[in-house]
Amino acid sequence: MRIALYGIQYFDKYQDNYQTMITKLEKYHCKIYVNQMLYNELKSFVKFKHQPKIYQSLSDFDHKPDVFFCIGGDGSILDIITLVGDSNIPILGINMGRLGFLSSVSHDEVEMAVEAVLNNNYILDRRTLLSIRTDDNLFGKLNFALNEITIQKNDQLSMIVTHVYVNDQFLNSYWSDGLLVATPTGSTAYNLAVGGPIVMPGSENFIISPIAAHNLTVRPIVISNNSVLKLRIQGRASSFIMGLDSRFQTVSTTTELIICKNDFSINLIQLGNRSYFDTIREKLNWGLDSRN
Repeated sequence: MRIALYGIQYFDKYQDNYQTMITKLEKYHCKIYVNQMLYNELKSFVKFKHQPKIYQSLSDFDHKPDVFFCIGGDGSILDIITLVGDSNIPILGINMGRLGFLSSVSHDEVEMAVEAVLNNNYILDRRTLLSIRTDDNLFGKLNFALNEITIQKNDQLSMIVTHVYVNDQFLNSYWSDGLLVATPTGSTAYNLAVGGPIVMPGSENFIISPIAAHNLTVRPIVISNNSVLKLRIQGRASSFIMGLDSRFQTVSTTTELIICKNDFSINLIQLGNRSYFDTIREKLNWGLDSRN
């Protein structure tokens, strides 16, 4: 099996976990690929029996890998989707960061997770992406997001007004610091922080949530993910900040934004012994009560 390791940071306190993973993969005669950034750190601390293949993009692979092991936190998952794109290669998130909603396997479960993947003992969890369209194709081919698309003011003082249309029907004009459109995957990220609801993956919905709205009657709304959103921005400043997950651009207020479901999705690996509800309870400390 061809296994590609991906990471944007090395966590030295988990050196033993990295070594366990490499040793286990080599024991099963896997062909190992490591992205350049991670390998530059790993090579000083982890021993490889055989030199791994180093890559920076999908074009560097002699054969498409069977699985990506994404090592880090949720930020690493958001980063790797720009590499994986529409290739449909499954991604296993191994959490060595902080909260880790997307990285479902903890650092001390590495050995168990490797065996599960090598024995095909897992399910694929298809996650919907958002897509943004602008006349000038602002984000190029990387015009998709797993968590959310955000609109934020580019001025510390003044608000912006975001006029939102759903399937060409006027929804609302939001006077606020900004607005975000989130997927169910992103419902536990920025959306949760601004008071939006948690929506289960697979619900086929998007969430529109204002950021610091200047009208207390405005609340987040859940819409079908088959909807097409049109956004027009007004404000004292001539530009605003638009973010696709962790990638940001400054955009002119004259730019009209079209947001819809992306034409491909991402496959996250979920091990059979853990459900989405398990993750919610663990990460958000639900039920943390002496009576339970």
